[in-house]
Amino acid sequence: MSAQNSAGIQTLLDAEREASKIVQKAREFRTKRVKEARDEAKKEISDYKSKKDDEFKKFEAEHSQGNKAAEDDASKDADKQIKDITAAGQKNQAGVVKNLLSAVFDVKPVPPSAA
Repeated sequence: MSAQNSAGIQTLLDAEREASKIVQKAREFRTKRVKEARDEAKKEISDYKSKKDDEFKKFEAEHSQGNKAAEDDASKDADKQIKDITAAGQKNQAGVVKNLLSAVFDVKPVPPSAA
């Protein structure tokens, strides 16, 4: 009976070792699969990000050209207005200087009124 118990115990120990190996392989497989899933997710995120960056650059290029045209128009208008103001200043410069000089040199004092 002792030999039979010993053989049964040995069988149980062998089964336990085998189960331990199966559990270890399952853990290794799970760890490997989690790592693969993480790598796949990183790749998908990277691909999605690059796709969205390309879309944004395309959108920006399409819409910034309209802004550039508006900036050019505004710049042309500003240059025209500056030229008009400069021309008006030069046209009336002599009269303004004459009025300033006459105001400075032709002083007409006024006595204070007694109140």
